[in-house]
Amino acid sequence: MTLPILITLSLYIALSALAILLYIPKLVQFRYAFQKPTYKKATVERRISIVIPARNESAVIGDLFASIKKQTYPREFFDVNVIVKDPEDPTIALARELGAEVFVVPDQRCKGDALDAYFKAIKEKIATYDAFVIVDADALLDRAYVAELNNALEHNYDIYLTRKFVKNYLGGRRARTVFTKCSALTWPILDDLGNKYRMQKDMPLNMCGQGMMVRRSVIERLGGWPYRTLTEDYELKLDSLLKGFRSMFYPYAIIYTEEALHHRDNFQRRVRWLTGYSQCDRKYKQQIAEQIKKRGSFTSGEREYFFGVVPLILFLVFSVATVITGAGLAIWYALTGSRLWFWAVMLLIVLPFGVMYVLLLGYSVLALLACPEMFAPLGFWEKTGTVLFNPFYLLEYVPIYIISRRYAKKGSDAGWEQTARVEYDKPPEEE
Repeated sequence: MTLPILITLSLYIALSALAILLYIPKLVQFRYAFQKPTYKKATVERRISIVIPARNESAVIGDLFASIKKQTYPREFFDVNVIVKDPEDPTIALARELGAEVFVVPDQRCKGDALDAYFKAIKEKIATYDAFVIVDADALLDRAYVAELNNALEHNYDIYLTRKFVKNYLGGRRARTVFTKCSALTWPILDDLGNKYRMQKDMPLNMCGQGMMVRRSVIERLGGWPYRTLTEDYELKLDSLLKGFRSMFYPYAIIYTEEALHHRDNFQRRVRWLTGYSQCDRKYKQQIAEQIKKRGSFTSGEREYFFGVVPLILFLVFSVATVITGAGLAIWYALTGSRLWFWAVMLLIVLPFGVMYVLLLGYSVLALLACPEMFAPLGFWEKTGTVLFNPFYLLEYVPIYIISRRYAKKGSDAGWEQTARVEYDKPPEEE
């Protein structure tokens, strides 16, 4: 084995060990993944507004409306408000059959525009609601969803994230693909492996706009909904670092999300997410840094924002650099007729990929175990195939990150096309 291979391998081992060592303090958060927050039963019925941005969603919104009709919470204590773009949208007739109020916002360009227009339109009666929950038109609600939202308000937080299950699993095997199932793992990764720990440390959670409830006081303080990036939910998280909004993950309220069936749609969705994250960072990072400088210290949330992913980025950079070096050495040895190309491939390409795969595999298994009820409809081999494929799914974030940075730099909207829709066989089971 020649010196270039030994030097590269030694650097990879040493630097990767350093990155893993730096990550060890963060591993403590995983022990919170299997804990549930205290359950409180509400003693009063509060008024809640279900807010549904529904641009061109008439083909799927009927399923959501059907689940709303089955809510166990008294109908007089929650309203349904639907926001459309086109005054001729067939959604309007469906909404009125449900008894929902419809808001037409023809100049909306993003979800933030639609939400802001709604809050401005009801300015005079905002005080009649205790909280607002944002629900996408392709979702389904568990029968007790609104009742559990009312229970959640017994806890003293400003923002509440609810448990995401997967609408695709309510259909047959054709309603889900390996990309659907890997996408579903995103939710326990974000909530169970991350947000439960953040909640314990009173840090802003990683937000998801789907099934997110905010108290009236938040809307009153914001004066509407001022967020306009591609990921207005992540924008709310960063603004929470500035405004002190406290957030909670409440797993007892269950909403069913629709996951993309095909790789193209799934890939584009993740490009959109990371492009939005870049937009938010450019908008808020300097403000957060100035707040830290003025205070003279970091909060736990600010520290995580600036340094939380550094060990992972270092590990990824070291691994990719080793693979690129190994590929170069392998090509050189092959061209010169040396059999050392085999060792360059095995030690500098296969080994780093193998280490990354094993670590991500463990991460995937942990996410599956943290929320087994989400994956209960899947058979043993479907679960096994999902966790075995998920490391490749997660590694795909490397090219996605590169593409999203290019989009963000150019100010592009990264595109957002209609995805293939899902038909389900049955509504969420009654308790």
